[in-house]
Amino acid sequence: MLAQSAYGKSKVRLVKVSRRGDRHDLKDLTVNIRFEGDYDESFTAGDNRDVLPTDTMKNTVYALAATHAIAEPETFGVVLATHFLDRNRRLGRVRVDLSEHPWSRIILGDRESGKAFERAGAETRTATVQSDRERQHVGAGVKRLVILKSAGSAFAGFLRDEYTTLAETHDRLLATSLTAMWRYAHHDLDFGPTWRAVRRTLVETFAEHDSQSVQHTLYAMAQAVLDCVDAVTDIRLVMPNRHHLPIDLSPFGLVNQNEIFVATTEPYGLIQATLRR
Repeated sequence: MLAQSAYGKSKVRLVKVSRRGDRHDLKDLTVNIRFEGDYDESFTAGDNRDVLPTDTMKNTVYALAATHAIAEPETFGVVLATHFLDRNRRLGRVRVDLSEHPWSRIILGDRESGKAFERAGAETRTATVQSDRERQHVGAGVKRLVILKSAGSAFAGFLRDEYTTLAETHDRLLATSLTAMWRYAHHDLDFGPTWRAVRRTLVETFAEHDSQSVQHTLYAMAQAVLDCVDAVTDIRLVMPNRHHLPIDLSPFGLVNQNEIFVATTEPYGLIQATLRR
């Protein structure tokens, strides 16, 4: 028997330029759409009568982007989810995931360019809208937020066995490419300032926390968000430990004063947790 099914369109790339005289605004999004509902017969019997083509989902993204402002990714996700639920009688649940790729204005002397931009790095802002016939949940997040602190991080007092070779340290580099996902208690809020408040809280806590481990700092960061941003009901952080290993300079007659490191990509520790109110 068919135990579970879903279908949709992924990696819909959307760039919108809103032109206001000599100052243009740029939005760069990737949109994923997932349908769940009464579509079993399309799988078991090839009956496509109520199946909205995924190509139509893609076209809908572009059409609604042309007719609606995209102030925040969350609001555009709500527009898409509401549209699909209103138009598809067999659709029981829709999920819209959005990633915003940030651009910043190029600086020309002492002013910002109105029409020229540069990519602001690998970091992306994310949003998720999940809707059914009774309720709607809105979440947000950030991916590939690369942060590093050169002091205030230790790892000592850990369990040892016959295979342990790691030395204890009370002064190390701590770096990660943070992924954070959180949910809002409601969707009647100003998403932009709220998202920026969560991001700022995460980064500031990372910088200021006296870390005894990645786990220790992850918990402090997530708890700070729950303490500072009332609209957030729960938050999940994923923090790969981007190891920076001190180099032994003794073969060259030199002493490493905790200044020379090699950045490694694999293998890496992967720390993750979810906190709720």
